[in-house]
Amino acid sequence: MTTTVETPAGKPEGDQRKGRAEAGSRRRLTYPKVLLLIAAGLVLLSVVRMVTGADSLTATSQWSSALSFAVPIGLAGLGGLWAERAGVVNIGLEGMMMLGLFAAGWIGWQYGPWAAVLAGIVGGVLGGLVHAVATVTFGVDHIVSGVAINILALGVVQFLAKLWFGAEGSEAKLNGGNDKQSPQMEVLEPFSVPGVADWLGSLADKRWFLISDLAGIVRAGVNNVSWLTLLAVLLFAGTYLVLWKTSFGLRLRSCGENPQATESLGVNVYAYKYMALAVSGGLAGLGGAYLAVLIRMYQDGQTGGRGYLGLATMIFGNWRPGGVATGAGLFGFMDALQTRDGGATVHATLLLFALALAGVALWQLWRGKRLTALVVAVVGAALWIWYATTDTMPLELVSASPYLTTLLVLTLFAQRLRTPKAVGKPYRRGEGG
Repeated sequence: MTTTVETPAGKPEGDQRKGRAEAGSRRRLTYPKVLLLIAAGLVLLSVVRMVTGADSLTATSQWSSALSFAVPIGLAGLGGLWAERAGVVNIGLEGMMMLGLFAAGWIGWQYGPWAAVLAGIVGGVLGGLVHAVATVTFGVDHIVSGVAINILALGVVQFLAKLWFGAEGSEAKLNGGNDKQSPQMEVLEPFSVPGVADWLGSLADKRWFLISDLAGIVRAGVNNVSWLTLLAVLLFAGTYLVLWKTSFGLRLRSCGENPQATESLGVNVYAYKYMALAVSGGLAGLGGAYLAVLIRMYQDGQTGGRGYLGLATMIFGNWRPGGVATGAGLFGFMDALQTRDGGATVHATLLLFALALAGVALWQLWRGKRLTALVVAVVGAALWIWYATTDTMPLELVSASPYLTTLLVLTLFAQRLRTPKAVGKPYRRGEGG
């Protein structure tokens, strides 16, 4: 004899679960869908490049710059992912990047770039542990603690820079240091893949539709690539494997979903939150060290809000490593446009975004979300009108383009976000849920 359990909606419980599973599978980005989106993006870039004549859109130099801008943002976003998956909001990523930047500059000019990388990680870990003590042990509000770390880190690095780099007669000052920067460190030489980089370069120079564009973009990943960029790629892959394919990762993520239930299974929630924040700070510190190694010194204000952009990539990426990497690439691409031919290339991206939003509007209409489709279509039409009626963009808007892109992307993708349930909520050991 079988029994059918009816839910209040009048449908069998099994049918409802099946419906939810099917809806989830429709929303999930499978590998074929990801490849299709990448192909569509490449075609769109090629079309816009040919229509506007903005060759920088797919040039290797543009994408190499985008990669260098994206790495510190992505590392900060990855750090935020570790913290929030464990249930702790980490607004202090910017301050942890500052600590990593300063530590890397301080050690780097004395012992070289690899020592700078290690020092940057240690500096970030210290910031993460301070955040852990405040939020996990003493129950301080996560936002208050994060903001305090940002303010404290700024004051600490500026004070120590004056003390260690700008003091009269100090060795650092004699070697070119001052109140705003450390002496220069040795260069960390990049690497290229022999043969492949030259072949892709010759293919990109032919300016064929799609093929040359693809060659120019791919070449950025095999020509004059920083070893720290390769390390960042490995960290993204490692984060996915650790958090989603191991029992350790399952326990850590459960701390951000239901810490009381996790505690009842014998898991030390405090220890996992501490470990997550140490890793979070270390990744943010590595992002700061990347900046120090890139310009070969500590420089005041070099983080430039990248910790906050990292938080934006984490939200855009829906607390998943692949999404964080995609968001960091997008913001790095927009940031790098400023270093190319200024407003002309950024102006061409207006057409790029207008066409992309047209595609999003059609997709939303196909899903039956007419209001969302209408809003997206209106925004896309406004961008197209802006492109059609102007020839360039003011320098102020060029500088603000990464942040405007952040607002636009987060607005469009806010409806599909799924925040860890217990993130930001106070947790005390032994209390019931």
